[in-house]
Amino acid sequence: MLLYDPLMLPFAPTSLAVSDAITHYRQLRELTRDELAYVLEMSGHAISAGRIAEMEDRERPVAVDDLVAISYALGTTPAVLLTHIPIDMPDPEGPLATGLPGDVRQAEARAWIEGRTMLDRESRMRWWRNQVGRLRVLSAHHEEQLQGAYAEIRDLGELAIQEEDAPQVQVLHVLIRDGEHALNQSEIALALAEMQLDTLWVYSV
Repeated sequence: MLLYDPLMLPFAPTSLAVSDAITHYRQLRELTRDELAYVLEMSGHAISAGRIAEMEDRERPVAVDDLVAISYALGTTPAVLLTHIPIDMPDPEGPLATGLPGDVRQAEARAWIEGRTMLDRESRMRWWRNQVGRLRVLSAHHEEQLQGAYAEIRDLGELAIQEEDAPQVQVLHVLIRDGEHALNQSEIALALAEMQLDTLWVYSV
């Protein structure tokens, strides 16, 4: 049987994503290749550890049936594996998945694969408007939670400084740290979503 030769034809973005994703999620589940092969055999779709190695090492493209079975065995979904972003993606400016426009991002591609949106211009703009709205609500929620924790610290006054090892004070500090991180992340995501929506709007007029 002729195997895929990576020296003759480089893997396309989706094949790279799936190959890397299998390794990533297998290691995340703390499974060896032999253990994954056993799980697959028990589920009725036998794939040898050697074939798994060939898929992970980019010596063999992953067939659709294998993709579905491996996704189930790893406790994830085909959409997650198909939209995985490898650390060594050759062209970070190129399309995330084979044949898609270069500006389609991971969450949007996953929504499309799952049938929750289409990739025509109008559908894409509607999807990104929904993302912007959702992220605005999320940012406002994080801001409200953070301000509440700040207020509790202020109410404690000197006690917060003198008794900083007290459980109540430590909990508040953790809430503030986590809240600041969550707010920062949601604001970054919101800014990127607004930028994507603006770009789509420009190209639609």
